Amino acid sequence: MNRLALLVIVAGALLAPATPAFAHGGDVPDPTAYRIRITGISPPEPGLTIRTVEAGARLELENETGHSVEVLGYSGEPYLDVRPDGTWQNINSPADPTAPPSWRKVSSATTVRWHDDRVRWLGPGLLHRPQNWTVPLREQTRVFPLTGTVAWEAPPRAGLWWTFAALCAITAFALLRRWPRGLRPVALIGGLSPLAYAVSTTLDGGTPSPVLVVAGLLPLAAVVRHPPFYLALSGTCLALFAGITQTAAFGAAVLPTAGPPELSRAFVAMALGVGVAMAVTGVMRLRAALPPARPEVSEDRTMVVA
Repeated sequence: MNRLALLVIVAGALLAPATPAFAHGGDVPDPTAYRIRITGISPPEPGLTIRTVEAGARLELENETGHSVEVLGYSGEPYLDVRPDGTWQNINSPADPTAPPSWRKVSSATTVRWHDDRVRWLGPGLLHRPQNWTVPLREQTRVFPLTGTVAWEAPPRAGLWWTFAALCAITAFALLRRWPRGLRPVALIGGLSPLAYAVSTTLDGGTPSPVLVVAGLLPLAAVVRHPPFYLALSGTCLALFAGITQTAAFGAAVLPTAGPPELSRAFVAMALGVGVAMAVTGVMRLRAALPPARPEVSEDRTMVVA
């Protein structure tokens, strides 16, 4: 238990992301078929960095210019003001864009993330033709645009990733059956897969799901001790919460992760396959450890006639 607690503490320290201000709350974004790209700021502003995060669900602005930069709202009203001393939000935007700005400080950071409805597929349009979007910014009285595109991308072949997950399950199960000591490397691969996916989510600006992190830590604990019940439990949690719940990644082109999307899909497939193999192996070892059933004793009595 001490080692498992240590794993939880270390994982929390490694995965806790830096916390820039969030102008809008929201859940962890799902994989999507639309790619959001930023084409530029016109004219370029030294010290001002803007990127898309969470599969394009949010924009992130970092202001190191030394002066205030405003994000204008849907009606041209001030919405966010990123100043050298922190980030401020106009609480009258967008509900009452004609009212004078009422500023509320939301963070001491000079980095802010927000969801913007202008940065999305507007349709109907041609599905394969990119659409342009613009978000106006302001420095004092000078307004300059942030521009970009949103485009549909063809999905990957989900069947190939389901096949890969099945091959992972068959290989891991065969290894556990023929070589019992193979549990340690199998559990290590299974546990590291969702943790790697969580780290990739963090690098993309998102917050990893605690359930996903715990689902990865449970198999890592099985590397040290692996009684049959715990083996079945950790494998089931891995397959369900790091595999089945993440399989939308198999059929979506854009994932809320950093790096190649194929690598993120491989993490999900390995978690699913290894989790199934560990769960089945644990159940089989549980059944093998049960005491043999006692033969039934008939209560019928035989009458002896003298």
